[in-house]
Order: sequence, then C-alpha cells, then structure tokens
Amino acid sequence: MLKLGVNIDHVATLREARYRDDRYSINVEPSPKTAADLTIAGGADSITMHVREDLRHLQPEDARAIKSSVSVPINLEMGLTQELIDFALELSPDDVCLVPEHRQEVTTEGGLNVTTNFAAIKSCTKTLQNAGILVSLFIDPDLKAIELAADIGAAKIELHTGQFANTEPDSQARADSLERLDEAACLAHSLGIIVNAGHGINYHNIEDILTLPHLNELNIGHSIISRSIAVGLTAATAEMKALMESYTVTS
Repeated sequence: MLKLGVNIDHVATLREARYRDDRYSINVEPSPKTAADLTIAGGADSITMHVREDLRHLQPEDARAIKSSVSVPINLEMGLTQELIDFALELSPDDVCLVPEHRQEVTTEGGLNVTTNFAAIKSCTKTLQNAGILVSLFIDPDLKAIELAADIGAAKIELHTGQFANTEPDSQARADSLERLDEAACLAHSLGIIVNAGHGINYHNIEDILTLPHLNELNIGHSIISRSIAVGLTAATAEMKALMESYTVTS
C-alpha cells in the first residue's frame, strides 16, 4: 500500500508568525504536536518535519515533543550541517531526508546537488546509518544523481516533484515531467533504492503522480494544511489517503 507522510512545517510557520519571540506564552497556537496527532487520526503513516538551520518554523523542542509522543515513524528533513547531524543523532528519528537549504528560499526549491556534495553526503549518510537511521536523499529526477545516491549507499530517495507540479494539466511539459519521474523511479528501484516522492503534490495533480511506478511513500504538507482550513486536519488527511487507495505497487 502506498504510504502518506504528512509534513507539518506549515503549522509551525503559522505559530511563528505571531509567537516567534514568545513561544511559551499561554496563548501560543497552533501546536505542531497537536497537528501531528490530528493527521495520524486521519491516516498519516508517518510525520515529516523539517528542522532548518535558520529555525524559521519547527524548533528542536517541537521535534523532540513529537518524536516522544507519536506512534508512527518520524522523517526528519535537514540540511547538511554538523549541528543538524548532531541533532539527528540525539533525536534518533526513523528516517532522515537530506535536503538542500538556502536562506533566501521560501521552501525547498530543488534537489540536492549530489555531484558537488558527494563526499559530505556520503560521510553524513554513513554516520547516520551507523546510528540505525535510514537515510533518504531529496533529489531531482536526474539519472546521474540516482546513480550517485546508490554509490553513497542511501536506502531511499525522495524524488522532487516540484517541476511536475508547476506544469499545466494535459500539457506536453507535464507529460515530459512525468516521463522523467518514471525513468528515475525505475532506475532507483533497479538499484535497490526505495522510492518516495514529494513537493507540490496536491488533491488535483496526485492523479498523475499515481501513474508512476515503484512508489513507497508520498510526502505532502502544504496542500493538506491548506485543505484543513476548510475541513480540519484529520479530514484533510483522510481525503488524501482515500485518493491514494487506487495505487497499485509495482514489483
């Protein structure tokens, strides 16, 4: 069955908009921990949370509170810094997804440059794996990057679906993006790498994503949080899970 990981970063973004300098006020809301609980009630198979180097939304104490209370796997997204590696070793999540970070970006804008950062990524991957943490690399659907991910020894990749998500439905650009994602998923699977996907997936374009082979998990945040304004987080998560039920896992 195709799994759903829900990214709760945007809940913390809303909190930080008002309470960044007073997170311990009795009035602080919304709670990322409560958000995690609500998505799990709606069927989330894992919780994804990105603790950024600039701490713009989720804080280490949020991650600790969620890790200590939920019953589903935790996927920690993080940049390639020693401080965050040390934090991951302390937190001991089930998975770490290594992502690029740029202070000027609103959200993660693209995949890791595996070629330029090969040595650092391989060293970090080995360190985390030695601590029993599965490592995923957030990469564009680039065949060379996937081959390098295999050389690094990553257990998983998360295919960056942002370019696909920004194309018009039924356009040639969308068809081309899906073809690249399909080829990337097939290559990763043939190399023994577990294939996840995420970024920009929503309730409308997920139909096309479900045509891709070898998918293990979709990581979705913004669309579910946005939908929750109308129906609540539990219902929004359940609606996305229902859309995913038709997926047939390719062997």
